[in-house]
Amino acid sequence: MNNEHISARLAQFRPSHWAKDPVSAGFVRGVTRSQDILTVSLVLPFVDYRLETELQDLDADLCRLSGAGRVRWQLSQDVATLACANDAQAVPGVRNIIAVSSGKGGVGKSTTAVNLALALSRLGGRVGILDADVYGPSIPMMLGVADAKPESDDGKTMAPVPAHGIKANSIGFLVGAEDATVWRGPMASKALAQILRETRWGDLDYLVVDLPPGTGDIQITIAQQVPTTGALVVTTPQNVALADAVKGINMFQKVNIPVLGVVENMSYHQCSQCGHQEALFGEGGGLRVSSQHQVPLLGQLPLDASIGRQMDQGTPTLIAEPEGALANLYLNIAARVAAGLYFSGNIIPTRLYTRQV
Repeated sequence: MNNEHISARLAQFRPSHWAKDPVSAGFVRGVTRSQDILTVSLVLPFVDYRLETELQDLDADLCRLSGAGRVRWQLSQDVATLACANDAQAVPGVRNIIAVSSGKGGVGKSTTAVNLALALSRLGGRVGILDADVYGPSIPMMLGVADAKPESDDGKTMAPVPAHGIKANSIGFLVGAEDATVWRGPMASKALAQILRETRWGDLDYLVVDLPPGTGDIQITIAQQVPTTGALVVTTPQNVALADAVKGINMFQKVNIPVLGVVENMSYHQCSQCGHQEALFGEGGGLRVSSQHQVPLLGQLPLDASIGRQMDQGTPTLIAEPEGALANLYLNIAARVAAGLYFSGNIIPTRLYTRQV
């Protein structure tokens, strides 16, 4: 068996959303042959999608190079803890915090945040979501737990609300659905920091934070007081939305928070009867922003009535149609976010647990 040739072949494998191949990135932990089986062990520091299927494309070449009859892939994940962009105190148990933002409202930011969190969970991550929109919290309804209340057994901290396999907390759990949250910026920022740090999140690979739209007090609090690892910006193809998305990108870049990319929502409408696609709000906007500001275009999502219905019913797309085309789009976005987060960050050495995938 020629290990050098096998390593060279593995080094040629690099998914489009990876910045390095598995050999140079140090993901390959062992290559052994026992009788007729070549075993290749990989440990990923982030969650991914369809990796096992993609790796199987190497089977024929690896069998030829090793003389083995078949290849057995041993995949596990040990999600890396990455350095945050500021000196904020870490949240116990939370490895990485991903902020989901938009320059303006109505672009599907919260829908994207919820489905992103569920997709990261589906890929094997331990995931939580924090609803940071203290003025218009929508996560409780979208997750179907609007009537839930976080439990507290010590009067000082609270347990997050479980929903569809992830952990959630929101000011919406603490304030009546019909009560207006009338707070000035500093009060809202303090409430956000309090909810973040007084929630017993447990061990999380990713905490998704759904920000309110804009670049105001809450966003500045996230930048300065929350140990944010990376951020993504949600927009639609309309020029007015794109202009505000650029402001969001610039804000994160000024405070040194890595911008993981742009998600273009409502990119096109697809007719449910004939399948015809039409760009109702223009086209190419997300790609243009991506190119001009040198951030990845993470994905383009359609304007689909079923997404809205599912969110209103508290069964997001990843739950309502887990094997559907829309779920597949979110899973691809989640894989790009997780890989982009890892390759853009600085690793903090820690090994809390390793899980087989």
